[in-house]
Amino acid sequence: MDIKLKQRKPKAGLLLIGSPRFRNLSGPKRGSYGEKKEKVAAQIVDSLSFLDLTYTGIVYEREDAQKAINLFFAEKVDFIIAEFLSWSEDFAWIRFLRDCPDIPIIFCNVAKEKMDFENTLDEDDFIEYLCSGTLVGSLEASGSIARVPRRNVKTVMGTRNQVNEQIRIFSRAAYARAILRQSTVGLMANMNEAMWSTYIDNYDLFTKIGPEMHYIPSSDYKEAIDELTDAQVKEYADSLTSRFRMMEDVDYEKFIGCVKASLAIKTLAEERDIDVYIYNDIDPSTFKVAGCRAGFYHDWFNENCSVLVPEADTGAGLATYILKLLSGGLHVNFIEPFHIEDEFGTFAGGHAGPNDHTDPRWKDNVLIARDVRFAKTKYKYAGAPFGWYRISPGFKTVAGLFEQDGKYKLVCFRAESLPGEHILATYSHSIFRPEVPVKSLFHQLLEIGVTQHYAITDGDWTRELEAFAGIMGFEYYYIK
Repeated sequence: MDIKLKQRKPKAGLLLIGSPRFRNLSGPKRGSYGEKKEKVAAQIVDSLSFLDLTYTGIVYEREDAQKAINLFFAEKVDFIIAEFLSWSEDFAWIRFLRDCPDIPIIFCNVAKEKMDFENTLDEDDFIEYLCSGTLVGSLEASGSIARVPRRNVKTVMGTRNQVNEQIRIFSRAAYARAILRQSTVGLMANMNEAMWSTYIDNYDLFTKIGPEMHYIPSSDYKEAIDELTDAQVKEYADSLTSRFRMMEDVDYEKFIGCVKASLAIKTLAEERDIDVYIYNDIDPSTFKVAGCRAGFYHDWFNENCSVLVPEADTGAGLATYILKLLSGGLHVNFIEPFHIEDEFGTFAGGHAGPNDHTDPRWKDNVLIARDVRFAKTKYKYAGAPFGWYRISPGFKTVAGLFEQDGKYKLVCFRAESLPGEHILATYSHSIFRPEVPVKSLFHQLLEIGVTQHYAITDGDWTRELEAFAGIMGFEYYYIK
């Protein structure tokens, strides 16, 4: 997908509903209801500058609602912000709920900190009182949200700043949903026959989540390797050695073999417009073709806001991509928990194969080291090196996506990645201390029913994940 599409602002339709009955009511000093609401609408629009906004004006009549529906659909908005500006007749709102296509809606009620009138004896104060009746309109509207059969309507309440923060979170989730529906998953070369629990139904993937699945055969991988020029290989090899320290026992010829294997994956992803590259790096056919397991994570994936994951796990690949979209393109790693150290309340986690080691802030955490797990195999470049990454320290969000009976479970928790030395050969890794007691964390995961692969990135993205799960109709589990 064009990177510009991924870097765009979330697109929102703004639906502000006013009362035609009040529209022309006016006091002698402070203007009409309609004039007051135009000022409020302008303030709302200004406060949503973090969005690419489509706004058709205040909705008073059925025709206004239909105009908004048509434009929101034509502009392909990611979601709709709906708000009653006071009490209002609900005919336009009900029509909108009934006729609007399946676009996520966030329905807002904003509480003012203080009213702008003292009593309703004065005519201007009475108009201000009518203007302030947003709670009346929202309560009325909530009944129709419950009665009209549509999904993806979330209600929020608070001050303007609090509501806008909720809109910001919802917008990232709606944006991720929209991008997923235009994305492509590339699986090379087949499902992982060693880990059937990671399988996801490809038809459900397309109809329920969005991306198309494309298969990339090993023969195409071989062609991509064979077509690499010496200049391309040298350029990427020099880029790696200029940034990362190479251990002394690395065979340079085997290093070049892994450079080719990794560079060919990037070539296939770029040529085929792959957003989520699912690499089956335990498939013997890929070892025969490349002579080793690809072990470097090409910068193109981050430059294109795409991801590369190993072991043919589509669900974990999607979790990695979703975290990348929700976080605005942060570096996302791929881990499986290895073991618990109960004495310290920690667990070790990481993964073999390509893992995102390209964050320039943490280049000193990367070594070009032998893949000792395959050093004694029969393949041409057995023991070829990889980007051995000690995952950066700090608090992280960890997320996994799992399918069960045609439904999806989005599971997340938070953990601190601890600083330290490289200790687990062949695996990019770290030691993690979760927010909840470590045994309780994994007991709950076992009870939910998951698999072993998770995406992990800096920061707290649990609210965005919850909003995304709500929009997508996923079961959501935040272990806290």
